[in-house]
Amino acid sequence: MLKKYATFNIIFGLIFILQLTFSGNSSGNLAYFIKPCIVLSLLIMLYVSTGLKGRFHKRLFTGLIFALAGDVLLMYTAKGESYFLFGLAAFLLGHIFYISAFYLDFKSAPELDKKGARIAILLCAIAAIGYYFYLRPHLGIMKLPVMIYVFVISMMMMMACFRNLRVNSSSFKLIFFGALVFLLSDSILAYNKFVQPIDHADAWIMATYMIAQYLITIGAVERKLIQTN
Repeated sequence: MLKKYATFNIIFGLIFILQLTFSGNSSGNLAYFIKPCIVLSLLIMLYVSTGLKGRFHKRLFTGLIFALAGDVLLMYTAKGESYFLFGLAAFLLGHIFYISAFYLDFKSAPELDKKGARIAILLCAIAAIGYYFYLRPHLGIMKLPVMIYVFVISMMMMMACFRNLRVNSSSFKLIFFGALVFLLSDSILAYNKFVQPIDHADAWIMATYMIAQYLITIGAVERKLIQTN
């Protein structure tokens, strides 16, 4: 993948480094310009590479637009908790569009890999319920919004698993690991915000977030449905 998308990888790598350099730096106003470039670069990559010809790519593209909105809103959380809530809502909608895109692949052959689907449902349910009840004592009035968000992102993880055997291996693995890293990123964010601060939290959250979005986008570009007939 590094050679195949060499030009984009260089651009995204530069954005990655600059974002980590300036995130969490109060004097680094450049971060307010760099952060939107993360998703903007992915939107351009997805559009140029696929032309958004199918429903899958259009839905993923829309999900990225909501992620961009979430990124912008979360930059202003210091000015009020409402920005965090609106940012959370934007990412929630983004995940819903990811789910709807992944569902298209599942729907292409729903009879396949039923054992794998059951395992994915069980593991995602245990992880989501367990982590929510761990966070719950620290959430206060955020119990319901966080519960909804945890449910939706666990559904996104499940739907990423359900693509197995329905798409080419490279696309499945890229999106699967992208969804997994997204879970990690959101888990770090929630722990840092609601339980206790983590050293270098901004860097950890942004690094995992950028990796997750990159993997999901490249997985979408690589996607090829497997013909089961």
